[in-house]
Amino acid sequence: MYTARMNSPETPDTPPTTPDTPAPVQPAPRSSARMLELVFPKDLNGHGTAFGGFVLSMMDKAASMAAIRHCQGEVVTARMEAVDFHLPIRRGDAIALEAEVIHTGRTSMRVKVDVFRETLATGKQELATSGVFVFVAVDASGRPRPIVRG
Repeated sequence: MYTARMNSPETPDTPPTTPDTPAPVQPAPRSSARMLELVFPKDLNGHGTAFGGFVLSMMDKAASMAAIRHCQGEVVTARMEAVDFHLPIRRGDAIALEAEVIHTGRTSMRVKVDVFRETLATGKQELATSGVFVFVAVDASGRPRPIVRG
């Protein structure tokens, strides 16, 4: 009989999943986020590579999701630090983004984001861009609030 595998290894307490039994529900990671996006002609600059602003926008989006998950509330972008463009991303590539909170202060957090260009046909990924973003947790009035982890 066919057995589907989860991303994480099965434990003795977790029964294997089959087409007849649903996979157990697992919560999303609380301090990270992943995204996948295709690069279309509208996302290109005059050199035929992804426009830097498009890549930065996607990085900010992935980083904000990790920050929101981490502080369990709303955040605002405070700063982008040391963004490095290593390789060009071309039309038809996919970009896979991985964001992770790497430091938490009283009201702010730093989030590292890596962007990989992926050839969908082969699955080959190469680090194309990396950077660190700073976010501030805010209350309903938009004022900084302490980050409380539950």
